[in-house]
Amino acid sequence: MSRIGKNVIAIPEKTEVSVTDDMLTIKGPLGSLTKKIHPYVSVAVTPEGVLVTPANQSKLGRSLWGTYASHVKNMIKGVTSKYSRRLELQGIGYKVELQGKSLKFQVGFSHPVLIAAPAGVDVLVEKNIITVSGIDKEAVGQFAANVRAIKKPEPYKGKGIRYEGEYVRQKEGKKAAA
Repeated sequence: MSRIGKNVIAIPEKTEVSVTDDMLTIKGPLGSLTKKIHPYVSVAVTPEGVLVTPANQSKLGRSLWGTYASHVKNMIKGVTSKYSRRLELQGIGYKVELQGKSLKFQVGFSHPVLIAAPAGVDVLVEKNIITVSGIDKEAVGQFAANVRAIKKPEPYKGKGIRYEGEYVRQKEGKKAAA
């Protein structure tokens, strides 16, 4: 029995949840999100809130139960308040600038790296801090992960792109032979 899935998800004011056939639509003050519902999971809107239950007692249905409950909860939170991820750029000569909806990185390669922000994701750059925000938690997290993957923090000097507050364990360099 899913501990997350069995709880009823409350619907805040100014938020509408509707289920039609196999599509879940959530509208709120910041926008709307839609998600296709897997056939092994059923979503019902009740006066208390949103209830997610497995459509059948198969292993896949039970495993998707809590997952879809978390997706619904994240979607409801997203349309009422935005999600955001902050990334730090560390390294001498490493720069990032915003060009329209794209980010241009100078991170030690022989060429600049351009990465375009997907629709629904806002990007803000202040010195060496990149803020990625939006109403879709999956899109925000995936774009932040794609940005970090351009130049992951390396373990010897700690240079690269990292999440704000991420700790990078430093390795000891080579010892000089004496």
